[in-house]
Amino acid sequence: MTTDAPIRLESTTFTPFSRLALAHAISVCGDVFVTISLADSIFFGATASAARGKVVLYLVLTMAPFAVVAPVLGPLLDRTRGGRRLLIAAAAAGRAVLCLLMAGAIDQLLLYPLAFAMLVLSKGHSVAKSALVPAVVDDPDELVRANSRLALIAILGGTVAAPIAAAILKVSSAAWVLRFGAVIFVVGIVAALAIPRAKQVGPPETREDRELLHVPSIVTAGSAMGLMRGVVGFLTFFAAFVLKKQGEPAWVYGLVIVGSAIGNATGNLIAPLLRQKVREEWILAGSLVAPAIPLFFAARSYGRLSIVFAGFAVAAASALARIAFDSLLQRDGADAARGRAFARFETRFQIVWVIGGLVAVAFFGGGRAGIFLIALVLLFGGLSYIGAVRRQDPRNTAPEPEATG
Repeated sequence: MTTDAPIRLESTTFTPFSRLALAHAISVCGDVFVTISLADSIFFGATASAARGKVVLYLVLTMAPFAVVAPVLGPLLDRTRGGRRLLIAAAAAGRAVLCLLMAGAIDQLLLYPLAFAMLVLSKGHSVAKSALVPAVVDDPDELVRANSRLALIAILGGTVAAPIAAAILKVSSAAWVLRFGAVIFVVGIVAALAIPRAKQVGPPETREDRELLHVPSIVTAGSAMGLMRGVVGFLTFFAAFVLKKQGEPAWVYGLVIVGSAIGNATGNLIAPLLRQKVREEWILAGSLVAPAIPLFFAARSYGRLSIVFAGFAVAAASALARIAFDSLLQRDGADAARGRAFARFETRFQIVWVIGGLVAVAFFGGGRAGIFLIALVLLFGGLSYIGAVRRQDPRNTAPEPEATG
């Protein structure tokens, strides 16, 4: 095997996968710094009623980046040799500059268009990272494990970065959190440039490529994953508003965040183990159905721990679903149009996430009703997806034979 070939994850050398993982972890750390600074400025510094208006504006802005990511950055990723690597480096450079600009406009209306640009670059990084994964592993059966490891590395990076950013915020201000975030993104530029270039340049998208994105396995999985993203969007803002409305102390919301982080890590840890037994379709189905029943019981005996458990369960399910979907799309999608495929699906998922968030902002029910609604949606979506998978061609659900070459 030559040094330019994809290397298995078991290798102890500094492989293409480990380079991608390092660049992704640094990007996540920078995003954590930005998120904490924005949360302090947009949400936690306002009353519940004032926060609703700010959050609605923020949610609308989060959809706008995909007007750029899907039609512009997606084709650029596939048609430029090294485009995916260069986009990761360019996204880090752009976010470093934006952090400095946002630090000077933290209490101004200018903060919102700058945050919009930050989201464009962050989503561009996410799409490029997902499109690069198949290039750094040499066995389709390793896709779930590779995606799981990337997610776990991101969790580790975020876990390290969050308390540091919070400490800077406590002793200084959101502006200084952003300035330190700029330094992190500069380091990310160097890490991104170490990622190997793609071996091939994707040709212009053909009708066959577009048809490959409409095979039943991808279409139904995309719908299921979109539903999960909507639930995550709802819970993210529902938990914050319901705790704020009930006058709960800040440490309760902190427990929800901790529970979500543990759930996220749990989902990423068990995904590779599940893939050894079942295919991606059934992992995705289980991630929808499995949390529904305990969430019904959590709603019935509602209390502080119910919200914490909901955060854990939904985060674990979302992590499993995301790994399963990414691996399925990497498995069944056209190689030459992978960047475009991820950009399009990310656009749809973000829109659904925003819709879930907007429903949470407009939701005036209590914690019990909100958790019950989440459980009902997950159960309905999971059972619908299971029915769709069972109706698909058996080749989309049966285990594949082992490769001979």
